[in-house]
Amino acid sequence: MYPSITKHIRDHIHTTAPAIHLFNSVLNEISVKKGAFLLKPGTFVKHEYFVVKGCLKAYYIDNKGHRHIIQFAVENWWIGDFDAFYNQGSSNIYIEAIEDAQLLSINYNSLQKIYAEAPVFERYFRILITSAFIAQRKRILSAQEKNTQERYLEFCNSYPNIEDRVPNYDIANYLGVTPENLSRVRKKLNLS
Repeated sequence: MYPSITKHIRDHIHTTAPAIHLFNSVLNEISVKKGAFLLKPGTFVKHEYFVVKGCLKAYYIDNKGHRHIIQFAVENWWIGDFDAFYNQGSSNIYIEAIEDAQLLSINYNSLQKIYAEAPVFERYFRILITSAFIAQRKRILSAQEKNTQERYLEFCNSYPNIEDRVPNYDIANYLGVTPENLSRVRKKLNLS
């Protein structure tokens, strides 16, 4: 049994010990060293990943060669190319470890088996996907309506204490601002 994922599941759904045991039985432990890639574009996506320890970032590179960070994942977050995973296709994104990371992976076919044998996990993932969709919508609206300071404070609320783990330029990239602009905001807030 993996305590962190078990707690995460129980925080989101009520289920039986046998169902949790079944879910845990299909997980695999993997380690990713700082700076290593978990996923690169063109890779066929067979897994989703739960972060037990560490920090990762997901990003894409546009046709002008600019990097755009779309997600950070820290302890108790799921990360993957969800579009490619659920549609059984190839990735369009990079996932890179910012810190050494310990992850639990689940294979697509194993997840489908879990859905059939313990349908409560469809509810678990529906709750997670709904929350992610809402967070993404809020992020889009925030980028259109709020200034850098407001967006930075929202970021800190979504990712508590991450500013000590992630370089300033990566946070700025995620927020869609320059590192200099973010530094001014952090200085104004007495955080730099």
